[in-house]
Amino acid sequence: MKGIILAGGSGTRLYPITKSLSKQLMPVYDKPMIYYPLSVLMLAGIKEVLIICTPRDIESFKDLLGDGSNIGIEINYTVQPSPDGLAQSFILGKSFIGDDSVCLILGDNIFYGFKQELLEAIKNVEKDLATVYGSFVEMPERYGVAIFDKDQKVLKIEEKPIVPKSNYAITGLYFYPNDVIDKVELIKPSARGELEITDLNNLYLREERLQIVKLERGFVWFDTGTQKSYSNASNFIEAVETRQGLKVGCIEEVAYEQRFITKNQLYKLGKNYKSSEYGQYLIKRSKEFL
Repeated sequence: MKGIILAGGSGTRLYPITKSLSKQLMPVYDKPMIYYPLSVLMLAGIKEVLIICTPRDIESFKDLLGDGSNIGIEINYTVQPSPDGLAQSFILGKSFIGDDSVCLILGDNIFYGFKQELLEAIKNVEKDLATVYGSFVEMPERYGVAIFDKDQKVLKIEEKPIVPKSNYAITGLYFYPNDVIDKVELIKPSARGELEITDLNNLYLREERLQIVKLERGFVWFDTGTQKSYSNASNFIEAVETRQGLKVGCIEEVAYEQRFITKNQLYKLGKNYKSSEYGQYLIKRSKEFL
């Protein structure tokens, strides 16, 4: 399986902060925002990643992450000339995906509290099924919303409904079999002029090939597209890390835990940042691991 991080868009809802900087490069507490979705892909065992970003920001992402070899993965890059919808990711990434299945995660989404659910999604893909995640939210009208029947079977997903029929929003994490690169060709631009991922998900749903997993209590999901949600995410990460003494979304630590790199490599990565608390944390963790 391969992974795609969509880190495009202009981030206008966060202006003026994002006027000259990609929001996915902004810090969420102590690390760049893109570290969090990248760590999710790595937790799913994915080692080949494509980052899709704007022409303006591609060199900044390359400067930050390089080719990924330092954390035992392979990172590729391509540009999204204009933000024409989330489903456009599979058109831009078609050659990267090749014959593999794929996981798409949005670069401004932060997840906390799961791993087994990622492995279950991979098992679903092996059965030729797609998997998405639903989270109970206060303002579902901002998202794609799952509509359930009386037996809690999903009937349809509605994109940004004026009157939502449930509070379950579809999060920015999607697992698809390889035929997603063919299905995306079947959907047409919406009234907004975008290729909607909701239309893609509904194609799988009509074929009874879409699993919607509800994220229950104990799981946390942030869509950091607004100033309030961005601030809340930073405060949450700070609270968790301060309380536990363990970092969230630390790609170097995840790389070691996934056995992508050795303990000695983790130590050397920490030495690169030894004057920062982040680097000192990596050094400390490299000595604690058995």
